[in-house]
Amino acid sequence: MFKDAQPHQPKVRAMKLIHEDDFGTPASRTDTNVRVEIDGQAITVPAGTSILRAAREAGIGVPKLCATDMLEAFGSCRLCLVEIEGRAGTPASCTTPVAPGMKVRTQTPLLAKLRRGVMELYISDHPLDCLTCPTNGDCELQDMAGAVGLRDVRYGYAGENHLDEPKDETNPYFTFDGSKCIVCSRCVRACEEVQGTFALTIEGRGFESKVKASAAEPFFDSECVSCGACVQACPTATLSEKSLIEIGTPEHSVVTTCAYCGVGCAFKAEMRGEEVVRMVPYKDGKANRGHSCVKGRFAWGYASHKERVLKPMIRAKISDPWREVTWEEAIAYSAAELRRIQAKHGKGAIGGVTSSRCTNEETYLVQKLVRAGFGVNNVDTCARVCHSPTGYGLKTTFGTSAGTQDFDSVEHTDVMIVIGANPTDAHPVFASRMKKRLRQGAKLIVIDPRRIDLVRTPHVEADYHLPLLPGTNVAVLTALAHVAVTEGLADEKFVRERCDWEGFQTWAAFVSEMRWSPEALEKTTGVAAGDIRAAARLFATGGNGAIYYGLGITEHSQGTTAVMAIANLAMATGNIGRPGVGVNPLRGQNNVQGACDMGSFPHEFSGYRHVSDDAARAVFEGLWQVKLEKEPGLRIPNMLDAAIDGSFKGIYIQGEDILQSDPNTRHVAEGLAAMECVIVHDLFLNETANYAHVFLPGSTFLEKDGTFTNAERRIQRVRRVMRPKNGYADWEVTQLLSNALGYKMAYTHASQIMDEIAATTPTFAGVNFDKLDELGSIQWPCNEKAPEGTPVMHIGQFVNGAGRFMLTEYVATDERTGPRFPLLLTTGRILSQYNVGAQTRRTANVAWHEEDLLEIHPHDAENRGLKEGDWVKLASRAGETTLRCTVTDRVAPGVVYTTFHHPDTQANVVTTEYSDWATNCPEYKVTAVQVSPSNGPTKWQEEYGALSERSRRVATPAPPK
Repeated sequence: MFKDAQPHQPKVRAMKLIHEDDFGTPASRTDTNVRVEIDGQAITVPAGTSILRAAREAGIGVPKLCATDMLEAFGSCRLCLVEIEGRAGTPASCTTPVAPGMKVRTQTPLLAKLRRGVMELYISDHPLDCLTCPTNGDCELQDMAGAVGLRDVRYGYAGENHLDEPKDETNPYFTFDGSKCIVCSRCVRACEEVQGTFALTIEGRGFESKVKASAAEPFFDSECVSCGACVQACPTATLSEKSLIEIGTPEHSVVTTCAYCGVGCAFKAEMRGEEVVRMVPYKDGKANRGHSCVKGRFAWGYASHKERVLKPMIRAKISDPWREVTWEEAIAYSAAELRRIQAKHGKGAIGGVTSSRCTNEETYLVQKLVRAGFGVNNVDTCARVCHSPTGYGLKTTFGTSAGTQDFDSVEHTDVMIVIGANPTDAHPVFASRMKKRLRQGAKLIVIDPRRIDLVRTPHVEADYHLPLLPGTNVAVLTALAHVAVTEGLADEKFVRERCDWEGFQTWAAFVSEMRWSPEALEKTTGVAAGDIRAAARLFATGGNGAIYYGLGITEHSQGTTAVMAIANLAMATGNIGRPGVGVNPLRGQNNVQGACDMGSFPHEFSGYRHVSDDAARAVFEGLWQVKLEKEPGLRIPNMLDAAIDGSFKGIYIQGEDILQSDPNTRHVAEGLAAMECVIVHDLFLNETANYAHVFLPGSTFLEKDGTFTNAERRIQRVRRVMRPKNGYADWEVTQLLSNALGYKMAYTHASQIMDEIAATTPTFAGVNFDKLDELGSIQWPCNEKAPEGTPVMHIGQFVNGAGRFMLTEYVATDERTGPRFPLLLTTGRILSQYNVGAQTRRTANVAWHEEDLLEIHPHDAENRGLKEGDWVKLASRAGETTLRCTVTDRVAPGVVYTTFHHPDTQANVVTTEYSDWATNCPEYKVTAVQVSPSNGPTKWQEEYGALSERSRRVATPAPPK
């Protein structure tokens, strides 16, 4: 039973590199077709298609260097020249669109001579070190030299050149070798067109032209965000991954899905054997369309980090050092302890926590283990502490618990509201698509206490920034609705046809009350009434309106109310049910949506069906062959409370670090310390493992098969590229534990678990691995009505028939400022780090973010005698910690902000236990605090540091006798 896992593969694929066709220029999106002739071959393509693309789509190769289909045509390299019958000259095929009846020749003696002449100039100023070059065998310059038949360079190599250009090695992940640059501008254009950062430029003219980062700075010091778009665009070895230089050329690749944020980027894991050489964004990935960010592109090294735990460990008391054991002993010990606790304290004394970082299949199996193996509904997930208000709020108003659109929808949006989200840091690949649409003319309204980057970034500026006070989302959203209704801007036709008209009238009367006017709420929200009115008018009348929101909406005591207010505003303005509109929650972790879908909450089975629903319960009882509880179980806070009062004694936590990620760290620690058996199943000895008795090594996304579901409901394959270093995929570990407990599971591959999900979950009814392999990805619901999925929800009618308007009474949080705690703390993320930092802190990403910093306004800093870089004490009613401050006007006076990526800070030691009224989602975003100068760590930090050091001791195995 215990072995190095070798799961059954449903299909055997040849191990080879996956090459994606590059058609030179982007596809034309017109519906009108044009018929042309290229090299005697009749070709029909959409009007506006370049000759270069038309030829390549027909299988006719035209040499090119500056052209790539990720970028607009540029026409600088002069290699893709063609001859057109009836036209003089030799135009560039990349910048010349097809025309009806056009006859093109791509191969003539004249073209061959011209192309060879161009290539001679490139090669005369290029190092001839192909044999030792990192891109040898994968170099477009090399390929094109062969394609044009270049065999000699008439000019020699002794003249003026750029061969002594220095290398820039400052970036942790890639190198810039200026001696190999051909100044094709592809990197500059990729930074502009794909990423939208505008960090690169061409400095100088003519022979002096050079690529430079920002104001001739090193890459690391420049505005470059290390997304890798420039590296991917480079046709030579000018920009090369350091991993490619160190390891060598990859020999096979596997398409998989990134395990970081909720965008769900598809990547080609390019490998040498079982070693990752690089992760290359997959152009056919429908979530990312060939783009990436610094985390997904480069920060995968944690999978082989020296701190990763690969052997199971146990200890009787948390004060003991860990003892490495076999898998057999660890599983047997875990099962025995859980059964002992249930025998002594009752069935309900144990529970489990699923992971938003693990696959759908693994998450489904954990909740199945808890319900069928433990015999209780005590299962919860980190998805509840971030986006559970989304599920509750959207299910109540729209009838389904997820966002309404696909990411492509943004290309049709005219007005965006971004509220409580920071896409450039938390969802950077989608943020690049947003910025591209904004540069094309879409309007932007940002509602956030901070001046996030989207408020003002190169070539993008928000039309309105509403810097509300933390905790007043509902007030601002209701004020926007007040303007829309009282000024006659609501879409009455849409509401009458699609929504509950009586409910709308009740809601309209409610929001029309003067207490919800922008003027009446100005002091409450801190936002100028005129700005709210202008923003409301823009959204209601500006065309297709889309709302994008994040944890700044949900992580409040009124998180669910705010989600309902967003849904109300979208329905009232008719912005639901077509491309370019909708309500779009930007999920934080890679599988937050999937964790919710898979039944990770104590009150719901997969597919959001309540455990008290007899019909739903009968489905699972019939398949699982066990009687299930009909009453909801305990959420994580309830489990911790019950542990403190002595009635809850054991927990299995897969892939979550609740000590660092959940609010009021002291309370979490107290609850964990009161338990008799804490089983942590993870990659590293995380903060929760300080209180664990069993540690089960986890596997990374590179070592498992399964699926993730991203923020747009897109189900995508995760494919194993190497054997699990710990011996088992996470779902196999869960299965071993279940079998040891006496509840038998016998899956041999993750695909079988997905088949069971499809059999029990209506929205996944048509999903299986074969279909995912065929289509690439599927957006649920996928069933008989929508066999290939549903990109846009609620077309024609809402899932629940008629959209429901809900009254959104603003209730101020119980967390108030006062003389003792006069400032409001809100929290968020930064681009280079992810969640609690367990993965990204074990990569070179720490070069950009070594510690959490407290942002404080200059006025508040001056009042406290603080200056840039000072150590400060951050104190609340719950606790206190110390960290360095940074003085900035990104936050308003009275508001401070920090991230939560580093355990040395433990930002959640100061957050309180206030939570959303409907879902218990914690109120991370509003904490009353005081900030004062500090000389060093707090007593809590010192005690916690000592505990962490003790908890990471591993006993040296006794030598064999």
